[in-house]
Amino acid sequence: MSLLKRLDEDLKAAMKRSDAIHLSALRMAKAAIKNVQIDKGRELSDEEILSVLASMAKQRRESIEQFSLGGREELAEKERQELAVLQAYMPAQLSPDEVEKLIVQAIQESSGRSEADMGKVMKLLMPKIKGVADGKWVNSRVKELLSSSGRSA
Repeated sequence: MSLLKRLDEDLKAAMKRSDAIHLSALRMAKAAIKNVQIDKGRELSDEEILSVLASMAKQRRESIEQFSLGGREELAEKERQELAVLQAYMPAQLSPDEVEKLIVQAIQESSGRSEADMGKVMKLLMPKIKGVADGKWVNSRVKELLSSSGRSA
């Protein structure tokens, strides 16, 4: 079953259950997918749909952070619940240890020595982690590792 059909089926099930959180998250996902389809003028592949969902998940994580900083815990919780719904359609996330290994491997492959080599490292790393790790966290971790290796050299 395609990802779009699965979203449709789950949306119908959420309507029957009167599940407001699932309904809200799935409707937003369908709208975002539809907008991208209109922009591209064609149906999206499952990979493209996953990309849209990953973008929405990133927005939810950023919103959670902002709402928490602003003391709006009820809104942060709603975003957390919607994020959980979106993540159910995405590939399983890598553990921090698995991501760490990929980062170290990419640094070694690119011969990265300092933060100036960040672009080379990320170019090797991004295809491996796209959709299965938080890019913002990976970026900051690569920066940390490169700056610490630059000092010790």
